[in-house]
Formats: sequence, C-alpha cells, structure tokens
Amino acid sequence: MRTRYAFKIARWFLNTMIIKKQFIIKEIKGIENYRNLKSGAIITCNHFNAMDSFAMHITYEKSRQRRRKFFRIIREGNYTSFPGFYGLLMRNCNTLPLSSNKETMKKFIKAVDTILQKGHFILIYPEQSMWWNYKKPKPLKKGGYTFAAKNNVPVLPCFITMEDSNVPGEGGLPVQEYTIHVSEPIYPDPEKSRAANVKDMMDKNYAVWKEIYEKTYGIPLKYTCDE
Repeated sequence: MRTRYAFKIARWFLNTMIIKKQFIIKEIKGIENYRNLKSGAIITCNHFNAMDSFAMHITYEKSRQRRRKFFRIIREGNYTSFPGFYGLLMRNCNTLPLSSNKETMKKFIKAVDTILQKGHFILIYPEQSMWWNYKKPKPLKKGGYTFAAKNNVPVLPCFITMEDSNVPGEGGLPVQEYTIHVSEPIYPDPEKSRAANVKDMMDKNYAVWKEIYEKTYGIPLKYTCDE
C-alpha cells in the first residue's frame, strides 16, 4: 500500500514537472531493445541529475514490460537521510539501498539475486557518482556487472544525452532536453568465468556509452585529466 501511494505521488509530481516544462524528454531511441528482453536484467545509466531516475522509469513504462517490475539501487544516505516527500519516494518506490552494515548487505545481495531470477529489472548507476549535468561517461565500477554475471542475465546499457531547451530553469540556465539511448543488451558468455564476464560486460558497456557520446555530440571523448 505504501509503495502504491508513493508511486501515485511520484507520478503526480512528475506530471506537474512535465506540464511546466521543468522536465523534458525529447526522444527515446532503441526502446525495442528494452521490449525484447525475455529475462531479468541490470539496467545501467549515466548519473548526472537527481531526476534522471524519472527518465529511466518513463523508459521502463514505454517498454511495455508490465509483467516485470522496475527496481533501483540507491546509496544508503538517500534511503536514510531524506525527510518528507523525497524521503517517501526514496524508501518506497522499489528502492534497494546499499548499506554499510554487513548483515544488511547480505540481505541486499539476496534480494538482488531473487529479483533478477524472477525476471524483474534493476537500475544501477555503475559510475557510482553524480556530477550535475555532466555529459561525458565516467569510469565504471564492477558491482552491477557482477550481479548480472552471477545471475546469468544481461546488462541493458542506457545513456542519456542532453541539449539546451528554450525554457529557462533555475538560475536562468536552460532546462535540458533529454534523449534516452537504449542499446542492445550485453549478455554474459557461458564459456567465460564470472570475473571475465564482469570485465567484458563492463568494457562493452563503456564502449557503447563512448560511441553514443561521440556520435551525439559530434566530438571525440576526451577528459581534461588526459591533457
């Protein structure tokens, strides 16, 4: 009941933002890759705004995978520290909080395995960081790919690109229009070890993100630290 209420409130909040043009999705590309999934999956996405979780939930809805639920992994502080409205969403919208407690992490891992084996989806931000409106892919961490390899399910790489709209947002900066790119799923290789699959899927995911970035923005992916 709490989850249903939280999702209803979240949908009202999101619809209000869409009407006011504070949240704009320009296009979803490759949604057929989501629709064609026949099992549970780890969904990966770049993380640059607190609202990109809403973008990924809308993508899930567009996939028409109604028999499969959509969960999201969040950090411990987001689960425990937010009061009021945002706290309600953080604790009740099918969230899986990481924990600093060893016993709680055992329950977390068991829950992830169960959800994937039952055919549901789990969103994870493999960069494990959020840089506001940062357009480039950041280095990936192996956690999400370990869950995929362990449970023999694919990784579905999603990457959100941005462009300025003509709508002014906070501080006079333009609201960003999102294009959500859903790429082909990356499957573990049954002939490889778990460790090899983790590295392989992580490398392929990064390569996909890099290709989307360079194709969309028309520039090579370079980092200032490389210079």
